Amino acid sequence: MTSTSITQTANAPVVNRPNSVAVGTIVWLGSEVMFFAGLFAIYFTLRSTSPELWLFEADKHNFTFALINTLILVTSSVTCQFGVFAAERLQARSTGWKLSEWGMVEWFFLTYALGAIFVTGQIFEYATLVSEGISLSSNAYGSAFYITTGFHGIHVTAGLIAFLLIIGRGFAVKNFGHKEATSAIVVSYYWHFVDVVWIGLFLVVYVLK
Repeated sequence: MTSTSITQTANAPVVNRPNSVAVGTIVWLGSEVMFFAGLFAIYFTLRSTSPELWLFEADKHNFTFALINTLILVTSSVTCQFGVFAAERLQARSTGWKLSEWGMVEWFFLTYALGAIFVTGQIFEYATLVSEGISLSSNAYGSAFYITTGFHGIHVTAGLIAFLLIIGRGFAVKNFGHKEATSAIVVSYYWHFVDVVWIGLFLVVYVLK
């Protein structure tokens, strides 16, 4: 009986359960989708009530500058994914100077730098628009613009803080394992999400007339 039980146990199929941290992050991002959907609804509602104001104020944007800033953020999503690839092969740090030898830390450092440049660009644009008379309380357009892009900027800043924590963890642990790799992957989910949201905002604010 004992040998039979052991054999049946040994031959039992292994149940692969999804990672609880990753699943929890995806569920939380689902709630974030609803949050930004609400912001988009506010933007379009205010726009529908003041179409002439929107046409006038939208012309004050520097489209080329916004496009370059957007490309910087999109590029950071690419570098973030390379960091994930390094984390998945459990390589925390670089083994050489070549890009193919970079580890998670180096790719995430580059992602952090690109994200910081994006935030700096947003702050510069805010300062420029304020000097041209568009502020949070100036009119409906200013309120809609700063609320939607401002909340996104807060999310990007939170992502930058998360990258610093993951980079610090990469230096702190002696053996970079699956637990650390999962943390890096979860942060990448969040970063890709804020990138996709910004692409939507860019199209709505700067492209859609």
